[in-house]
Amino acid sequence: MAIDTRFRAVARRPIAPRVTVFFRALLALTLAAFAGLAVAAPVQSQHLKVDLVAETTAAVPGSTVWVAVVQDIDHGWHTYWRNPGDAGEPTKLVWTVPAGWKAGDIVWPAPKRLPLGPIMNYGYEDKVLLPVPIQVPATARVGQSVSLKAAVALLICADVCVPADAVVTLTLPVAAGAPAADPVWGPAIARTLADAPKPQGLTAAFAAAPAALKIAVAGAPLAGVRGGDAYFYPYSDKLIDHAKPQAIERGPSGLTLTLTPGYAFTPGQPAVTEAAGVLAVDGKVYEVTAKPGPLPPGASGLGAPAKAPPAAARLTLPLAIAFAFIGGLILNLMPCVFPVLSMKATSLAGHAGEARAARAQGLAFLAGVLATFLGLAGLLIAARAGGAAVGWGFQLQTPIVVAGLALIMLAAGLNMSGLYEIGTSAQGLGSGLASRGGLVGAAFTGVLAVVVAAPCTAPFMAGALSYALTQPEAVSLTVFLALGLGFAAPFTLLSFSPALMRALPKPGAWMDTLKKVLAFPMYAAAAWLVWVLNQQAGGDGLARILAAGLALALAAWLYGVAQQRQAAGKRALAALSIAAFALLLSVAAIAVGGYGAPAAAGAAAKLSSPAADVPSQPWSPERVAALRAAGTPVFVNFTAAWCVTCQVNEKVAFSTGEVAAAFKRTGAVYLVADWTNRDAVIAGALAEHDRVGVPLYLVYGAGGGEPKVLPQLLTPGIVADALNEAAARPPAAAGR
Repeated sequence: MAIDTRFRAVARRPIAPRVTVFFRALLALTLAAFAGLAVAAPVQSQHLKVDLVAETTAAVPGSTVWVAVVQDIDHGWHTYWRNPGDAGEPTKLVWTVPAGWKAGDIVWPAPKRLPLGPIMNYGYEDKVLLPVPIQVPATARVGQSVSLKAAVALLICADVCVPADAVVTLTLPVAAGAPAADPVWGPAIARTLADAPKPQGLTAAFAAAPAALKIAVAGAPLAGVRGGDAYFYPYSDKLIDHAKPQAIERGPSGLTLTLTPGYAFTPGQPAVTEAAGVLAVDGKVYEVTAKPGPLPPGASGLGAPAKAPPAAARLTLPLAIAFAFIGGLILNLMPCVFPVLSMKATSLAGHAGEARAARAQGLAFLAGVLATFLGLAGLLIAARAGGAAVGWGFQLQTPIVVAGLALIMLAAGLNMSGLYEIGTSAQGLGSGLASRGGLVGAAFTGVLAVVVAAPCTAPFMAGALSYALTQPEAVSLTVFLALGLGFAAPFTLLSFSPALMRALPKPGAWMDTLKKVLAFPMYAAAAWLVWVLNQQAGGDGLARILAAGLALALAAWLYGVAQQRQAAGKRALAALSIAAFALLLSVAAIAVGGYGAPAAAGAAAKLSSPAADVPSQPWSPERVAALRAAGTPVFVNFTAAWCVTCQVNEKVAFSTGEVAAAFKRTGAVYLVADWTNRDAVIAGALAEHDRVGVPLYLVYGAGGGEPKVLPQLLTPGIVADALNEAAARPPAAAGR
């Protein structure tokens, strides 16, 4: 059996007849000339086909175009990763590109384990794409076509190994403006790049002994991982003994792998300064770079924590349930929920004199709340188990969700303003809600209340949610259920209290006026969500949501016209058809295509500032470390545009002369950690402080030590006192 490249059987690769090559080249040139598209010339080698393809149909001057070498491998054969393991050779590329063009390094997808007898190899089977960035010079001429050529050298193995060489070419036109994605290869290359291993804010360290190499990895993406099939693929072929098993020990925020040291740790070799590679765990992959030093706390029981366990770790299930219920009650008082309170009020007032209908309304609202809380909890648990660095309010980190909620708020406001009716026919205008429609409306109100309330974190919630997300699924869902019960309790209990229901005014004409007045909080909520979308997606997102809102308003008005025509016995097909078309345009405006990044760089620093004369800076762990090393007090604001509590605090507490004077007097630096869009590093920092959502306010003293955590609801006095204390804190003791 030939295994190592020194002992492999060499087979000749069949050569296609020259006439076939000639006609293939002629066809490629013809297609390039007439279609103006990227054209590849694949090569069939022994046991695999090699191709060179592009993510887009053209290259743009001054940009980067992603191309990929595609290996279509025969069943039972494999090629190799950047570190092939105990035997084999990685794929090598030699590029020939026009003057001024530059090819980057391969972005290697995560490999598979390929055990063969007593050895372990790493590589790919079936089909693999190896993406490479190509830098296009600004001087590239629009309208010309360029040829990219890659000489591919690889080793393909099964029971025997066969070296293979192929020269693949790609003809790519140069065009102005954003090119379209290649219909076949664009999604495949984008998916390969998205799935490629990335750091994702993990902390890693290694400790080596003669018989064991321990690599510990911790961070928010690994919180709660099962780790049953964790495996470390090192970049260096000398770091570990690949064939030996890898033992796994789980911790609350990561895991520790015990490996057998490789040749790099034998006496006489240079000291190993890093252990870098790919960690595969629970179906997800992460790029890991471990430095020598103490193993990070939380990775396993091996590294003793440097400080007391977080509050969530000290909670018990009964206490977590109590905290969740109380937090749900308080959540009703948070600013996030104010717009939806109007929907609750009008819904309940319509049944002030009907005990049975009022109870049905309360139960329907309860069902909507619980279903939504459990649904969000399930998505959050699944996302974190899959390695995503997400937290409470994660759904509003997706621009399309924010845009959809803005349109829902607008549609609800237009309905309350009387532009159209839902749940009742035009003939029944003014006669009250139908029984079934009222229950559906109450349930939907519960759904919407939870979705809008989700960005807020009320007192008592932080510890309960942090506890829930470190427990098994059944325990987590129990805590979220208690949160939902607390949130729905006031409205549901009111509907079951005859005395309180009797105190409500009887239904009458005043309800129509009240409903129209209470439509304006819904418009305010829609406007706020549009502002959030602008923070996330910039001008492109703003333009799209405004167009979608205009189309939705037109659809609502036409639907109302159709309802009135039907009530008068007239035809309404035309109005309904145009309304449906306008609604379709509204949905298409937000759903079709992607959302770009904010137009202005440094949006995080501009999102929140305590005062015009107290500038803020973007947060990063490195910036915090540098300021603390210099003995500077630091105030860190973990915030997000979609967090209403954060925005209220910034208006009430930060934008005051008292706070501005405190910052100037103490010399404290104000850092903003903007979590409006997903950020794994910020998620990891939140997890370190026992939080799964924002806001979080940390104040680091000039003398060092642990930061002070401020309450979630701030006043100017709280902020000023914390800054004064931070500046006055005595220097840390030596060796602390």
